[in-house]
Parts: sequence; structure tokens; C-alpha cells
Amino acid sequence: MHGNIFYTTYKNKTRGEQQMPFSFHTDFEVERPLINVYPQVTYQTFRGFGGMFTEAAAYCVKNAGGDNGDRILQDLFGENGLRYCCGRVHLDSCDASLSNYAAMNDPDDTELKSFSLERDEKYLIPMIKKAQQYSSRPLTLMISPWSPPSFMKTNGEKNHGGKLKKEYFSLWAKYICRFIKEYEKHGILFSMISLQNEPKAIQTWDSCVYTAAEEREYLRKYLVPELITQGLGDLEMLIWDHNKERALDWAMEIINDQEMQEIISGVAVHWYSGDHFEQLSMIKKLFPEKHLVFTEGCVEYSRFSRNDHLAHARMYAHDIIGDLNNGIDCFMHWSMIFDQNGGPNHVNNLCEAIIMCDTEKKEYVKTLPYYYIAHFSRYIQPGAVRIGFSRFDDSLDVTAFQNPNGERVLVLLNRSDEEIPFILREGHEIAELKMLPDSIATICYNI
Repeated sequence: MHGNIFYTTYKNKTRGEQQMPFSFHTDFEVERPLINVYPQVTYQTFRGFGGMFTEAAAYCVKNAGGDNGDRILQDLFGENGLRYCCGRVHLDSCDASLSNYAAMNDPDDTELKSFSLERDEKYLIPMIKKAQQYSSRPLTLMISPWSPPSFMKTNGEKNHGGKLKKEYFSLWAKYICRFIKEYEKHGILFSMISLQNEPKAIQTWDSCVYTAAEEREYLRKYLVPELITQGLGDLEMLIWDHNKERALDWAMEIINDQEMQEIISGVAVHWYSGDHFEQLSMIKKLFPEKHLVFTEGCVEYSRFSRNDHLAHARMYAHDIIGDLNNGIDCFMHWSMIFDQNGGPNHVNNLCEAIIMCDTEKKEYVKTLPYYYIAHFSRYIQPGAVRIGFSRFDDSLDVTAFQNPNGERVLVLLNRSDEEIPFILREGHEIAELKMLPDSIATICYNI
């Protein structure tokens, strides 16, 4: 039995890549330091990795210069890139847009006659269609609103929270359906939807506030019936779409009867309030048939240093491993691309992306998190099943999967500056390996 271990290291601000083949031999009843693998113990089936299609990202692609835009999309979706197959799209503007905008702004247009995707057709739609060309499989796409048009809200603007006015409950449901169907005309199909991005957050950018009870009733009485009426009833309805720390509370309040069990497909989460991996496992315990989808996470310049690249990369890897080990079956981070400043962003909420594109110099770089994410997205295939493992202590973050072809894939993260030896064991076979300092590694082997 043979395998390979692929390393990414970061030392003296320099990234290194190594590959080391290894062989298994007969177990001699070693007790430490073991990482055991149990493919007969199975958990969720994984659907894929991806990121957010934002207007900011699409603007960068369009203004990258020369063939850089195509190269960026190949680096994300191509077989020689991250092999992304999932993506989330904002319905109308979000903070990572050039400005606030809506597809319709006329309060008297109850039939949506003035509805137009002109803004999306300029940036977002071309990016999504080209990404689909580079992906080896159809993209799994999710749609999420940040805010209804200003006239539909109690505060009269897209930003700073506010609520949806009752007199526009029905029209907003029709608006969402119209948006989805207009995208379909461009050959872009959605399979997942949430009612609202971050429903508890009053943001300086596009936002709208719901309580769990309000979201429950809006889904039950307005949006889901309208989706069904317009032939969109197959969309997976995800609730919450916010930080993990209260995801279980929201799920318990909304999925509280048979009707809502049938309406709700899963729970979407972000990472900005911390790990809270236990929230995921508890949701999976109470609602085992529901999907858990990670829909947003990034390095915000308002909270983190711009220059601590190793910390940023570790943040992604640690969260991905914790999420996967607690039931996440699709992982999509925040905007895949930003410019040299961390935007564009119409409220200056600047962030780091895994690809930073200098639209002035017409060049781009892949940040260290890009290479850390590659250890997951390039090796854990859609359709892979998470399998059981145990580890000797918590010095290494570990997750384990079996691909559809039977290949075992383990991803290990060493967040220390010390080398950590370990012994990989499956059945009666072991292999003596090590984790390099400040490294992430992917182990692949077949039985």
C-alpha cells in the first residue's frame, strides 16, 4: 500500500512546496503518536468548494489586463487551479459592489415591468459564465439577497438594516423569483437560496433585519409558495446565513413542525464570531437530514493585520477542518478576488481575498490562503464521504475523506513552528510520517 504526502510550508515569508511518497508496512502494535483512519465509519457526503461571485470580483476580472482575467478564473475553477465547483451570488448589491443598486426601483411597478439585470450583465453574469466554461462540472450556485430595494424597506434605504414593509411582502417574493428566472435566461441556474444574508446584522452596507419568527413566516406564507408557483420549488431553502454562534437557536425556532421540516433544506453559516463548531454538530444531531453549508468567511482588514499571511492561511484551514468535521457539506468563502486595496467596496469594508488583482499595474497574486485551500479543494472531490479518524492529541488539525474512487484523503494542519512526527494507521498497516513546521499537508493513498 503506497501513498503521497503533499506539503505547503511557510518560512521566512517564503512559501515552499514538497511532495513525498511513502509506503505502509505491517502494524507492530504501536500506540503513539497514531492517527487512525476508519473508512467504515462514514458521515456526510461532500458537495464541493467555492467562493462568492461579487461585483467587486467581476470588476477585477474585467479590468485585470490582457489575459489575466482568464488566468484568474482558470486558477480558481480549472483542473490546474483550485477546481472550484460551487459559488454564491448576491441578489442586487452587497458591500462588495461598486455602489448600491437594485434591478427595480419603481414603487408603482407592481408587475415588475421595469425590472432589469443591466448591472449584472455588465460584470457578474460574464464572470459566472466564463467560470462555468473553466469548471469540469456544472457549478452548484446559491443566491442570497443583502437588501430589498430601498422603497420596500422601513428605513427607506438599502443600508443600515431596516425591515421589509408588510405591503411589499408579496412583491419581494415575486422580485426574488424574477431575478432567478432572468439569470436562467443567461444559462445560469441556481440550486440553493437563502432569504437574507445576515438577518440579525444592522450593517453600514446593504442589510435587512428579520427575527427567526419573521423569517419562518415569510418563508412559509410568501417566498416558498411563490417559488413553487413559478416552477422553482426544487431550490434548496437555507436558513440563517449568518455567524455560527446562534445557528442552532435559529434552526430550532424555524424548523419546529412537519411543514417547516419539508420546506427547509439546511442551514447556512459564516465564521466571523469564532469557531463554534459544536453548533454544527448539534444541528446535525437534531436535524440529521439537513444540509450544513458554509457561505461566507474572509480576512477583514478592519480586524486583522494585512501582512500576517501565515495567520490568514491558518485561519482558513482551521475553520475548514472544523467545519468539515462537524457536518459541513459545501464550503464557499467570501469574494474570491479583490483589488490591490481590498475592494472595490462601496462602504470601504476592505478585505483580503485569495486572489488580489492590481487593476492599475495589471497584475495579480495568489495569497497564501489560496495555497492552503488548494490542499482541500484539489483533493477532496465532490461526492467524497467524510470518514472516521482518531488522533493522538490536538497538536494537529485533521480531517479525513474517501473519494468516490476509493482514494483516502487526509488534510493535516500544523499551526506550530515545530516538526511533529506521527504514524498513520489503517487496519493492520502503518506509515511513519511527519508534519513539517508551519505547514499544511494532504495525504492521498489507495488500498
